[in-house]
Amino acid sequence: MYEIFQYLNSLPIVQHVLTLAVAYVLAFPIGWEREIEERSAGMRTFPLVALASCGFIQGTEGVMGEHPEATARIIEGLITGVGFIGGGAILQMKDSVRGTATAASIWATGAIGVAVGLESYDVAFIISLVTFLTLRLMLPLKKETKEK
Repeated sequence: MYEIFQYLNSLPIVQHVLTLAVAYVLAFPIGWEREIEERSAGMRTFPLVALASCGFIQGTEGVMGEHPEATARIIEGLITGVGFIGGGAILQMKDSVRGTATAASIWATGAIGVAVGLESYDVAFIISLVTFLTLRLMLPLKKETKEK
């Protein structure tokens, strides 16, 4: 039993927990914004997408090692998978399409998770900030053009 505890203590769990928490926190404002706008995805979906994306990067780093092509394949799979989730947020109506901003935001949130997983915290922060600001600041413009 002692060996198990020694092994667990040697794992970089604290670093992984902190990294995953950063991905979650950076995605939360985007989810909150979508939630208050009563969109199909919200406060639960966005942080989970970032957390999972980051988790795939973090969880496979031991396998990928110093092989950039392996990292690229993991990221390619994440881009596809997150795009599929985002596609589910798009609704086609008779004369309009809804949910494209939510779908794009889900994709951006996946990118936040990947960036955090790759320790590109500055990129993740910028994606989070720009996505949130785009959703908040462009909303009045969207409502204004709808009224015309």
